[in-house]
Amino acid sequence: MGKKGYWIGNMDVRDAATYEKYRAANAKPFADYGAKFLVRGGTQQIREGNANSRTVVIEFPSYADAVACYESPGYQNAKDIRMAVADGSLIIIEGYDA
Repeated sequence: MGKKGYWIGNMDVRDAATYEKYRAANAKPFADYGAKFLVRGGTQQIREGNANSRTVVIEFPSYADAVACYESPGYQNAKDIRMAVADGSLIIIEGYDA
């Protein structure tokens, strides 16, 4: 089996009500691609550098699944909702097998 894939998102949300619509819209593509939340906006401390107020880490069965989910029409529709109310970064990264 290949290496897992991860999304690392770091956002500032400007409109919580609209962001909830994004979360509802991303539920199906996340389920379709086997997404599992490892971190979802918990308490964080910024010890070095700069970061936004909300961090999310999502695990996928593979790097290919992580990329395919992002590129899927379902997620792109959800992303359109998020882009209007949140600023930040989203990284898709391949996991490390020790």
